[in-house]
Amino acid sequence: MYRAFNENTAVLFIDLINDFHFDRGDKLIIHTENILPHIMQLKRFAKHHALPIIYINDHFGLWQAGPRQLMDYCRNDRSNEVIKTVQPDEKDYFLIKPHHSAFYQTPLKSLLQDLEITQLILAGVAGDICILFTAQDAYISGYTLHIPENCIASNEKRGNDYALYLMRSVMKAKTDPFPFPGMS
Repeated sequence: MYRAFNENTAVLFIDLINDFHFDRGDKLIIHTENILPHIMQLKRFAKHHALPIIYINDHFGLWQAGPRQLMDYCRNDRSNEVIKTVQPDEKDYFLIKPHHSAFYQTPLKSLLQDLEITQLILAGVAGDICILFTAQDAYISGYTLHIPENCIASNEKRGNDYALYLMRSVMKAKTDPFPFPGMS
């Protein structure tokens, strides 16, 4: 079996609640729609194995927003289907972040310590920005990383591929597509 996932593993979904109304957001939404089936397969896997699911999302200036308020704010013609598909469940954790890394000025590290997490599976957008910065901080903090290449998207394929290269070569992340080889 691919590196065993156990009670010390958590799934981080990064910036999946998004309005996609920014420069090159039209490209990112297309790439995000392409990874949605894999994201949902990963979410079902996590639920089935009782792995904590933690959504960490940009706050869009809504510092007091919970998941519902943020989803309502981000819904539009471009984002509605993505948000409807990936929305957090009641038992999922939800944190907002002020900048690129899910660790920067958030309670994520404290939550992971409380849950006794040592392995992270990262998924979401954008692979060459927020996933990359989160992976760097996770690596520096000593977490084992799994970043399935078919569960992250960026504005440009070239940027996504380069981020995966860095996460694999520098941060020692496993980037095999989900489901991972040897998983049953």
